[in-house]
Amino acid sequence: MAPELSSNWKKLQAVLKQESKSIPDRKRKSGLSERTQNSIAKRRRLEELSTKLPGRSLVGGLKRRKMGMGSSTIQDEEVEKRNDEMALSASLALWAEDNDISARDLADAYGGSLKDTTIQSAKADKINGGLSQDIEIGKYVGIDCEMVGVGGKEGDRTIQDRSALARVSIVNFHGTQVYDSFVKPKEFVTDWRTHVSGIAPKHMASARDFDEVQEIVATILKDRVLIGHSVRNDLEALMLGHPKRDIRDTSKFHGFRKYSSGRVPGLKLLAKEVLGVEIQGGEHSSIEDARATMLLFRRHKSGFDVEHAQRFPVRTPAGSKSKPTKKKKKSKR
Repeated sequence: MAPELSSNWKKLQAVLKQESKSIPDRKRKSGLSERTQNSIAKRRRLEELSTKLPGRSLVGGLKRRKMGMGSSTIQDEEVEKRNDEMALSASLALWAEDNDISARDLADAYGGSLKDTTIQSAKADKINGGLSQDIEIGKYVGIDCEMVGVGGKEGDRTIQDRSALARVSIVNFHGTQVYDSFVKPKEFVTDWRTHVSGIAPKHMASARDFDEVQEIVATILKDRVLIGHSVRNDLEALMLGHPKRDIRDTSKFHGFRKYSSGRVPGLKLLAKEVLGVEIQGGEHSSIEDARATMLLFRRHKSGFDVEHAQRFPVRTPAGSKSKPTKKKKKSKR
């Protein structure tokens, strides 16, 4: 017969048995608590971030998806995305500061976001607004013009469908509108080309005289680098000249010839292939085209600079080299 256990021994066994059962539970609880603590910490960080960032809360409106034993959210992805945007914005802001460019101009040109460089501007384009106020023009300006067809007589012949200036738009390096105006052609208009130019007879009621527009544009272009697509046509329509050294023509840039099998590429093609944007879907907008041209130049500015240096090398005048001077020997007294 087995010996009968004392009451104290029975109490000790009961305590040991209860503790042995609780050990796995404690292990499981400790393992879960670690995950729980991590998720709680992440949630707190998200809540703090959501209070600092504009827009809706990151925590409340996100969907959850289960993975294995634990559950995860797309909160981390959203936070990462926001952080990337903030980092890119900071980098661009620093670049702007280093180059003496105002953050306001950047925000206006890039649709209020310092991350993306899009064709659209934050401010609504002021059609026929003339010279924009409080805009820093800068060193580079982009130009585009819209033409209408005019006719006249040369002797006994009637000549039709010659191009005449009807609108001119200028933007600065950041795509901000500098100048926009409808222009009254000096000759009788025989073809408004509205389906392409966007110009109609109604626009002439508020259009400016050619001489007035020409004078203002000449002042803007003076001592600046002019960016355009087939810019010679625009200058001819304006009856203006500009130093070749200070012109960057996107239609002549060799890096873009690959998109048109070696031929002169159109602006619409370049905007789609290089920038990934659609322009000139119907009636043209000279502001939009000038902005696209400037953005093409900006994307490949280093390439334009190399071609320009090859075409216009800096020449050192002969005989300008300084000869080394010989030190005069001091005479002994």
